[in-house]
Amino acid sequence: MKYLSLLFAAIFSLACSSNSQPQEAGVEQAQTGTLGTAEFEQKMKDPNVQILDVRTAAEYKNAHMKNALQANWMDKAQFEDRTQYLDKNRPVLLYCASGIRSAQAMEELAQKGFKQLYNLKGGIALWKMDNKPLIAQEAVAELSLAAFESMVKGAKVALVDIGAEWCPPCVKMEPVLQQLQKDLPNAYNLIKVDGGNDVTVMKALKFESLPTFIVFKDGKETWRKQGIVSLEELKAAIAK
Repeated sequence: MKYLSLLFAAIFSLACSSNSQPQEAGVEQAQTGTLGTAEFEQKMKDPNVQILDVRTAAEYKNAHMKNALQANWMDKAQFEDRTQYLDKNRPVLLYCASGIRSAQAMEELAQKGFKQLYNLKGGIALWKMDNKPLIAQEAVAELSLAAFESMVKGAKVALVDIGAEWCPPCVKMEPVLQQLQKDLPNAYNLIKVDGGNDVTVMKALKFESLPTFIVFKDGKETWRKQGIVSLEELKAAIAK
């Protein structure tokens, strides 16, 4: 009986260890959960929270939550690129149309070391049914290629910023651009291109990803970089 007891104990221990998922050394287990609309709305009031819409850009443009950033879960490269700029130590609230995509995205972010993740049960569909607030983006006239070229040619030095307010790395770049304007107030003209609207201009510029920064001098492109750019890099590109 003693040997049988030891054998059962060993088998039980092995089964438990095989069912548990190993964690990376030094990585804390994420706090995750699924919230109803009332709980989700309450957490949105936390000024430290990050709200992530994992739907497509078209879905986001139709209607989205206030202060939400966007990273398409179905486009793995985009999702990977944009979410790397989120703060892993701050809570993230995720939502999609029905709660399925955002649940999958939550699990992915949990594996990447995010500390607090919460998914909206029922997604935007249930949110609407409960009469919760959404922002519908008003139609904005697209920047024409002729108008863009006129602005570029009319400036001795032009810095073109192709970005969007819902793009995580674009949001991260805003303080850098603001500081650049303070440090070099008369050295260049800043031209904003809406990454979710100005399609014709983006095609002409052979745009690939958000954000993209391009320097033009006397109407000719002299420098370009995608993604996060340091203040020093931008100053050097404008000065050279």
